[in-house]
Amino acid sequence: MTKKLFYLLFPLFLNAQINLPTETKQLLLVNANDMNSSIATLQAYEKINTIWIKKFKPIKVNLGRNGLGWENNSLKKINSEVLKYEGDGKAPAGLFSLSGFFGYNKHQFDFPYQQLSHSDICVDDSKSQDYNKHLQTQNISVYKSFEIMKRTDNLYELGIFVDYNKKNLKKRGSCIFIHIQRDENSPTAGCTSMSKEKLFKIMKWLKFSKKPMLLQLPSSRLLLIAPRLGLE
Repeated sequence: MTKKLFYLLFPLFLNAQINLPTETKQLLLVNANDMNSSIATLQAYEKINTIWIKKFKPIKVNLGRNGLGWENNSLKKINSEVLKYEGDGKAPAGLFSLSGFFGYNKHQFDFPYQQLSHSDICVDDSKSQDYNKHLQTQNISVYKSFEIMKRTDNLYELGIFVDYNKKNLKKRGSCIFIHIQRDENSPTAGCTSMSKEKLFKIMKWLKFSKKPMLLQLPSSRLLLIAPRLGLE
C-alpha cells in the first residue's frame, strides 16, 4: 500500500469497527455494490468452532428503492453518505439482531413465531409513544400512521423482524423486516426482500439459540471489515 493510499484509507480503518458478538453463530450478510444500490446479494454463514462457513448459494435480494442509509453517525465515512430516516426509501446499513419470525399461516421454526391476525400492526407514526413497535390492537384510530401486518398480498406471508432503531429514536425509521419480494427486481420501501422459496429456506435454517444477526453493508465497507471478522 502506498503512503498516499494509506492516508486516504486510514480514517476508514479507524471507523470500520463493526464487531460480531461472540455468541452469534449464524449470520446473514447482505452485500450491496454501493449505498445507492437497490439490489444486493445475501450470503448465509454459520460459525463452526472459530471458522465462518458459507451456507447455501448466494441469494439475490432487493433493498430500499433509494439504496442504503446508515444506522448511526459512527458508521459514516464521507459526507455524501447519509443516515436512515423515516420515509426515505432506504434500507438500514449496519449490524442488527433478529428477534422473531412472522407470517400468515401456522409454521414450526426454531425461532419465536407470530402468526399474524388482522389486529397486528406496526406503528410508523414517529410522534407516537409506540413508534417502531409491533402491536396487536383494534384501537387504530389513535395512530396517525401504521402498517397493517396481515396484508391483502403475500409480502408478509413469511417474514423476519429486524431489530433496527431499537431505541425508537423519532423519525429514524421503523418497521424493518426481511420479507417476500413483490417481484424479482422490485425494490422495497426500506426492508430487505427475496423470493418466498429462498426466505423459507433461510427461516428453516436459522436457530434462535445461535443468536443470528443481519449485517448489511456496501462493498467498500465490507472489504475493510471482512478479513477481521473472518468472512470470505
